[in-house]
Amino acid sequence: MEAKDYLQDIRDIKSMMAQSSQFISLSGFSGIIAGVYALIGAFTANYIITNDGSDNITLESLTFKYCITIASIVLVISVGTAYLLTLKKTKKQGEKVWNPTSRKLVINFCIPLVTGGIFAIELLRHSYFGVIAPITLVFYGMACVNASKFTLRDVRYLGLTMIVLGLIAIEFPGYGLHFWALGFGVCHIIYGSMMYFKYERD
Repeated sequence: MEAKDYLQDIRDIKSMMAQSSQFISLSGFSGIIAGVYALIGAFTANYIITNDGSDNITLESLTFKYCITIASIVLVISVGTAYLLTLKKTKKQGEKVWNPTSRKLVINFCIPLVTGGIFAIELLRHSYFGVIAPITLVFYGMACVNASKFTLRDVRYLGLTMIVLGLIAIEFPGYGLHFWALGFGVCHIIYGSMMYFKYERD
């Protein structure tokens, strides 16, 4: 009987150690919402590009500025929504949203993400438009994989999916917006739904 108790104690200790090294309060529902935002943004950008009437969109064109504005808005409201929903979840669990584990999560996520963002901006400056979508998908995927060490493992599979999509997108430079919609929209909704039903639904 005592041996069973010791084994149970060891399991409990291992579980506590795993939870302390992972930020498990990440909201899956925020992934669903981010995916919806991304799809709305992609459809809006596609409508603007389709009705532009120009065969060549440049950095100085109004259409390009509209698309950048849309992308920036989607990014800001996605991050804001994720933060608010995660904050709500952590309060419900009696935890803090900002702790040593979440700091490691953010740092490991931002290093590849910021690197990819700077790289993409430099590519834009040199008019390499065809590889922007693949680059952003690949680096975002790398950011997810890098951060998955400190949160739910499902984030790792999301990251790997994004990397694969980015590599495929290289072969189809004229369909960058479609791959963006598939990656940041559809994949976020799918993986967000999986995380929500797996970890959050009562």
